[in-house]
Amino acid sequence: MTKPTLTLCRRTYVGKENNVKNKKSSKNIVTTVSEALTPVIEGLGYRVWDIEYVKEGADYFLRFTIDDDDGINIEDCEKVHRTIDPLLDELDPIEDAYNLQVSSPGLERDVKYDWHYELLIGEKLEVRLFAPIEAYPATKTFTGILTAFADGIVTLDTDGTEYKLPRESISKAKTVYDF
Repeated sequence: MTKPTLTLCRRTYVGKENNVKNKKSSKNIVTTVSEALTPVIEGLGYRVWDIEYVKEGADYFLRFTIDDDDGINIEDCEKVHRTIDPLLDELDPIEDAYNLQVSSPGLERDVKYDWHYELLIGEKLEVRLFAPIEAYPATKTFTGILTAFADGIVTLDTDGTEYKLPRESISKAKTVYDF
């Protein structure tokens, strides 16, 4: 069972100043960082669940969410943080000051990518749609066991009723943990 979310080290970095070449969008920053550091993190024996570069209030955050079949603990987060810290200094993909965070995805994790659905078959999910779809016009939220993911269709079983939801209609999905 995955342990609760852990966050390690909020270190502030300052990128190269006045370097126009360094100005990148959040998506480009995530792509650059992912391409450079995912193989390193995987080499340590972890799976990269997600990477985000976001602004919250006045602060920017570069967040690495790591996972492992045996769960993630604070030592795992620290190990990854200490490994990628000097590599980020060298790569220097972000012009602005930012906080680096390494954490686990937690028990109730966001499900964003196709491979997340494939990995989570058999788990309980809550799925929200952008809008009701023709097959199920009365609701936008479904909770059930993920029984399949194929050809862009997420299949949930809710108390014996099967729902087939197009992946492109899903606005948000997350695992559900019953305490």
